[in-house]
Amino acid sequence: MNGTCLKQVQAGVEIRVFVQPRASRDKLVEWRGEELKVALAAPPVDGAANKACCLFLAKTFGLSRSAVHLLSGEASRHKRLLLKGATPAMVARILESRGLDIPAASH
Repeated sequence: MNGTCLKQVQAGVEIRVFVQPRASRDKLVEWRGEELKVALAAPPVDGAANKACCLFLAKTFGLSRSAVHLLSGEASRHKRLLLKGATPAMVARILESRGLDIPAASH
């Protein structure tokens, strides 16, 4: 597993995402390098896309809304989020079940 895609931290898992706002619906799209591309219906206005991203990832990974925190990228499409209480294996299993295998480590 590539350590930069899913990073184990004391509180859970950090994941990097690339957000595409104003999509037709919320969905996981693909891996773009070391970022998970996430399409969101919400517009990037007044934090709506950030809130939608956290809520969508919470639902996707079976976490409470309060367990997903935006760590960086508030005004950017490139975001780093904390999935509190998650494990890399759990996140990888859910992504793989949706056809999104974790990118292989590039050494």
